[in-house]
Amino acid sequence: MLPIDDEHAPLYAVGQVADMLGVQPAFLRRLDAERVVQPARSEGGQRRYSRAEITQVQRVTGMAGEGMTLAGIRRILELEAEIVLLNAELARERSKRRPAS
Repeated sequence: MLPIDDEHAPLYAVGQVADMLGVQPAFLRRLDAERVVQPARSEGGQRRYSRAEITQVQRVTGMAGEGMTLAGIRRILELEAEIVLLNAELARERSKRRPAS
């Protein structure tokens, strides 16, 4: 698989993402500083966004546009991630309890 095919490959620079989404680079840096969307860093320390993170920034931009604070958005994202983990754990536990055929 090529890096371009991997939605989690950190390929896009701040300026590219800002242009794609119509946001200011400072907004992206603030999302990182506030631990809302934290992209990978290149060897030189530059932020590099994956397609998955770009999608997350789009979603965050929408929530911020609706008046939510970055702290509130961060908490929503944390709770959503926790739900995903808990659902996976629940599915594992349920599969353990199924009788063998």
